Amino acid sequence: MNRTLDSISPEVRDGGGRPERVLIVGLDRDDPREWPADESLDELERLVDTAGGVVVGRVVQRRPQPHPRHYVGTGKLEEIRALIPEFQVDTVVFDDELTPGQARNLERELSVHIVDRTQVILDIFAGRAQTREGRLQVELAQLEYLLPRLVGKGIELSRLGGGIGTRGPGETKLETDRRRIRRRIADLKAEVDKVRKHRALHRRRRKKQQQPVVALVGYTNAGKSTLLSALTGAEVFIEDRLFATLDPTVRAASDAGGQGFLLVDTVGFINKLPHQLVAAFRATLEEVLEADLIVHVLDISSSRFDQERSVVLGVLAELGAGSRPIITACNKVDLLPPHVAGAIVASIPNSVAISAAKGWGLDELVRLIEASLPDPPKLYRFSVPYSAGNVLDWLHENGEVREARYEPDAVHVTVEIPSRLAERVSSLLST
Repeated sequence: MNRTLDSISPEVRDGGGRPERVLIVGLDRDDPREWPADESLDELERLVDTAGGVVVGRVVQRRPQPHPRHYVGTGKLEEIRALIPEFQVDTVVFDDELTPGQARNLERELSVHIVDRTQVILDIFAGRAQTREGRLQVELAQLEYLLPRLVGKGIELSRLGGGIGTRGPGETKLETDRRRIRRRIADLKAEVDKVRKHRALHRRRRKKQQQPVVALVGYTNAGKSTLLSALTGAEVFIEDRLFATLDPTVRAASDAGGQGFLLVDTVGFINKLPHQLVAAFRATLEEVLEADLIVHVLDISSSRFDQERSVVLGVLAELGAGSRPIITACNKVDLLPPHVAGAIVASIPNSVAISAAKGWGLDELVRLIEASLPDPPKLYRFSVPYSAGNVLDWLHENGEVREARYEPDAVHVTVEIPSRLAERVSSLLST
């Protein structure tokens, strides 16, 4: 979509009883490694819509790098200034993260609310977080974003009472000095660290119970929650909006052979995902790091599915999960001609064609998950000499000890562990 100001409907332009009116601004860098400007702004428009605003127009400037003072050149800045009163613009949203200096200069030059892509994403997360864990992580990301921008008269804190980019910590928390904000950040990091330890404890329990974990990852709105519901029968929140799922969801599933596993639905990724969010949500995203298998849900009906796939793989690499085993579930094949979907699936290693909404291809996906999961645990019996107490400790930590009989010659242990671990124990006891 390449929407011009002249194409805006009268309903949007009338200015009466209306939502926040937004002008979006981006750069065309003419760089094959970057998303095309129109596609990036299309996504930014969806973000603004999700945040509750309405885009009344867009401005694109062709330049390789942002202007160091105000993102766009002086001529384009004058053009934006003229459009603000004409279309009753409340907020100008820029498609990249602005430096603190750029944000201050733009507010001074344009005299309207200035927001960047990072703030819009953080704002959506603030509105979507339902659990205490999610709210803690969002507030931490927002304060770490805002701290370097609270310099002098930079952001006008008195104006942070409403509009996109102002949800979350709230006016009273932000109208403090830098020392108190740093203290709040330190407190939040301590709370998030408790979340991380709590999640780690749950993972250790699952590991001891020999429950394999499959993490669903993907670009936002790729259909992860729909797939989770289709595979488990669980009722989860599903909405055709960006970041419909924020707080992680864990549900039990099973393969054709009856082996149980846990499916973890995680927050969707997005192009230019703020680093503050990746850092703040590390406690949640560690579920991906610890998973036995990753299922990448890819919306192949998207015109930019290849770029979206690259974004997801890039974030996985940033998290340190790039080497985990991955299945690609090529979703929404029902929206494409069969020969087109088939060609895409054939080009992606270890992939399967599915439609989570229609229930197509789910049996094949489950079979592929079954083949990729660790072997199920079985009962083994070992005689552990008293001199090998470390092996006994290891069995208690990594398996489910059913019986331990202390005889004069050794401890006779019956334990439930996967065969690959049983082979490791046998080799240790034979040396």
